[in-house]
Parts: sequence; structure tokens; C-alpha cells
Amino acid sequence: MFIAKREIGKNNPPFVIAEMSGNHNQSLERALEIVEAAAKTGADALKIQTYTPDTMTLDLDDGEFYISDSKSLWAGTSLYKLYGEAYTPWEWHKPIFDRARQLGMIVFSTPFDASAVDFLESLDVPCYKIASFENTDLPLIRRVATTGKPLIISTGMATIAELDDTVKAAREAGCKDLILLKCTSTYPATAGNTNILTIPHMRELFGCETGLSDHTMGVGVSVASVALGATVIEKHFTLNRADGGVDSAFSMEPSEMLQLVMETKRAWEAMGQVSYGVTEAEKKSIVFKRSLYIVEDLKAGDVLTIDNVRAIRPGLGLATKYLDIVLGSKLKLPVKRGTALSWDLLE
Repeated sequence: MFIAKREIGKNNPPFVIAEMSGNHNQSLERALEIVEAAAKTGADALKIQTYTPDTMTLDLDDGEFYISDSKSLWAGTSLYKLYGEAYTPWEWHKPIFDRARQLGMIVFSTPFDASAVDFLESLDVPCYKIASFENTDLPLIRRVATTGKPLIISTGMATIAELDDTVKAAREAGCKDLILLKCTSTYPATAGNTNILTIPHMRELFGCETGLSDHTMGVGVSVASVALGATVIEKHFTLNRADGGVDSAFSMEPSEMLQLVMETKRAWEAMGQVSYGVTEAEKKSIVFKRSLYIVEDLKAGDVLTIDNVRAIRPGLGLATKYLDIVLGSKLKLPVKRGTALSWDLLE
């Protein structure tokens, strides 16, 4: 499958997405700086989110609309105020998209309602992303699928039954190219609750590309997921965590994103194929294996013994497995110490 002109699959390096989310801190100038920094890391794509506080929730300050969990990154504010701080103004989308495209990046967004899909269609996005918290919103998924564009869905908190409903809804509504991302919806996540063995299982179960939406710190979990077949990696991205912002605590800085791009590509390259024996690159190293050598000056007719034949480096003589066979053999001609043993030296 392709997103824009970028092929996605096991025969290609992982598709790395830098997620800006609300890390622009309500500054278009900073948003454009994030785009430029992401492009320099080599990330394939930049993603934003398309919503307004009013398309997400109600303007209420109490009850379930207020975040009271002291362990939450966003404790002490209402949902409405949080989304007001985090959302990307819709009039910013075009300059952000234009800058990303100028820098050779694929750029797209996560819509949170039908109005966002209509708006993003006017910007000709090449694909769509569904967030974990919306992965059971079947009407939204059907609306996105009707565009016929590739669809990436984070699977955080969803059961197999729920994912089955989601995948069926997407495919029945016209989605042909589907990517499911293993996701743990905690911020940040820990390696211990990421369960990336789910990635190959989802690939087999749903017959689609799979990857990771990674909320852990560092690159280790993403690299490991590539070894398990992940073809897409998504990470939140910011210029500097110290600058703050709604998602900064679990976002990568530019030097870390650069490392992610490099190391996930190395992991993909290292997968290769099932291979035994000497590779083309190893041929020059054969000389450093052990083999059988004459270790004393000998005359014609001398008998080979454990004292005058040894298994040493380099590897230009007979293989060491023949040692027991050649012991007791006689030489046809004199040889000097340091001669590689070969069959034509023996009677």
C-alpha cells in the first residue's frame, strides 16, 4: 500500500510519523518550527489533530467534565479548557501543510468529527488517522473510510471484538488500505505495559499492516516493534520538553527523533531473511577462521603428529574437522613451518 508516493510494508523502512498534537503551544510560528525540525530528523510524515473544543466536549467545569485525577498530566482543568489549549486552529492547517510539503514531508491529520473530515478533504490530505479514544466511533470511521484514502487506526483500550467491529466498518465503507497501530493509552506509557507482541498477532488476525503508536520514552520499544514486523511508527514530537505544553512530557525532541528514524531503519535492515553460511560481505573474513597448519620444518616421509600439526589462524589450510584423519599420514615432500596443510602434500 502507499501513502502519497511512500510505499508502506515489510519491504520498506518503517514509516515514521512525527505527531505535533498540541506542542505548538498556541503559536503558529512555533508550529512551523516544529515542522522544520521534524523534516530535518528524516521523519516521513508530520501529523496534527483537527478539532475544536466544541466538537470535542461541553463547556462545563465540574463532574466528569473536570480532570480531578491527581496522577493525570492534565489534572486541575476541564476537558473544554484542555482542548482549548491543545487544539490547532483550523486556519493554521494550510500554512502547516504547505510548509511540510515544501520540505518533502507527507502531512495529514486526525479528525474527531465529520466536520473535520470535510475540512481536511478540502486540503487534500493523503490519508487519515483515528485516535485510540475514537476507535469505537463507528460513524466517524465510516465517514473517513468513504474518502477511499488509507486509514491508520490506533488500537488503545480496544478489545478484539471492538477492533473487529471497527475493521469491518472501515472496510465495508470503502477502506482498502488499513493500518492498525498498537497503542497504550497512558501518558507516558511504560515498556512493561506496551505488549508489542500484539503487533504480529493483529497483522495475522486482521490481514493488514500494523505498527506502533508509541507513548514510551526513548527509542527501545519502537526499535523492538520493528523487529516484530511494525511497518509504521508514530511518536509525539516537540522542539523542547522544557518549553512545556499539553503533550510535551511524553514527546521526543529533535535529536531523539533523529535517533528513532536511524535506529528503526537499522532494525528493519537487520531483519533481512533466514540466512546461514558465508555472506558476500563475510568472504574476506574467512581467512581469520582456524585451519590446519604445519608448525615444524618437516622432511618428505615424516609422519604428521599432534606436535607438528595444529589448528591455528588463518583459515587457508584444511578444515580443523580433518585433524584426526590426517594424523599418522606421511608427507610426500618437505614442507616448512607455517605451511597450510592440503591433501596434495600427503601420501
